Amino acid sequence: MEVLQGVFEVIKSIWINSGYAYFFTGEGWKNLIMLLVAFFFLWLGIKKGFEPLLMIPIAFGMLLANLPGANLAVQYHDLQGFIDLLAGRLTDSSGKVLTPGLMDFLYFGVKAGIYPPLIFLGIGAMTDFTSLIARPSSLILGAAAQLGIFVAYIIAIAFKFLPSEAGSIAIIGGADGPTAIFVTSKLAPHMLGPIAVAAYSYMALVPVIQPPIMRMLTTKKERSVVMENLRPVSKLEKILFPITVTVIVSLFLPDAATLVGMLMLGNLLKENGRTERIAKAAQNELMNIITIMLGISVGATTSAQSFLNMKTVSIVVLGLVAFAFGTAGGTLFGKLMYVLTKGKVNPLIGSAGVSAVPMAARVSQKEGQRENPANFLLMHAMGPNVSGVIGSAVAAGILLTLLG
Repeated sequence: MEVLQGVFEVIKSIWINSGYAYFFTGEGWKNLIMLLVAFFFLWLGIKKGFEPLLMIPIAFGMLLANLPGANLAVQYHDLQGFIDLLAGRLTDSSGKVLTPGLMDFLYFGVKAGIYPPLIFLGIGAMTDFTSLIARPSSLILGAAAQLGIFVAYIIAIAFKFLPSEAGSIAIIGGADGPTAIFVTSKLAPHMLGPIAVAAYSYMALVPVIQPPIMRMLTTKKERSVVMENLRPVSKLEKILFPITVTVIVSLFLPDAATLVGMLMLGNLLKENGRTERIAKAAQNELMNIITIMLGISVGATTSAQSFLNMKTVSIVVLGLVAFAFGTAGGTLFGKLMYVLTKGKVNPLIGSAGVSAVPMAARVSQKEGQRENPANFLLMHAMGPNVSGVIGSAVAAGILLTLLG
């Protein structure tokens, strides 16, 4: 009998200290919901192929963060918090001293502003700015597509968010995950989880969100316009472009220098013809490693206690508003260029001014061919699309300058 009682006590002790028992406590349902959300995002990334390179690591980080007792959720919001965590000065709600876990160390690269610029380096090394150089007017469309950022900022202020929080929410409208993470880690680190999830979700849902807006704001005649071929671009132009953009933008907005500078450095490595080996390293090994660490550590900030609240719902809704207005802004300026050029510019390329490269450009191509099978807009749409990457970095610099 004593043996059976001893076995029972052992089993009871194992159960009480397991994560399963936590689900039956007062807060356990929150973790369960977050695990279901993580499964949903894994499904989107694996089954549907929505931004899988970042969606899957973020979703798995979310999964790890919400496993009770695993100690894999990020436990601090700022660099001082990281120092306090290492020194044993942080405690939980019950007074227990918190100890640093794996994700706390990985997240340091986000909070210190290391991962997003390195992602931009890789993006630059993979980006071809030929279409933008051939048609500089594409910059206008890239700038116009940032309209959603500033509209969402005003609405967020009206909803009683702090200016720094409103700026972090608004940057979702740029449809650029690394930029959203970079800005939020500086302005409102406590909101990083929901903002990162919203930003990457809307990037993945570009083919779903954009087409209805594009069709609503354009006519069949406008969508059927076949654009003239782009002019050839010389090797010298491709080399001078990243250098010139870095100098002009960084002198105008020093706070944008980190993102723009790394983006253009990556592009210069690609185009100069002398650094092929490190350009490939930036495109592949470096990009892949940083993507894994960025995704999983950002996902680990989405603990149930910090994620499940009305503020998160507001962030998701305002992020959608920002993205929708960004798409509308680019499309409307595309219509303006259609009028000014007497029908030579297809306004659909304006919607590609958001920073989701190359997905937004592909959506423009698909919508153009839907109206006119002989229409090939991809290269024309890539101009606004890559200018949108620059535009989102510039918008980030403006927000950091004004609110940082």
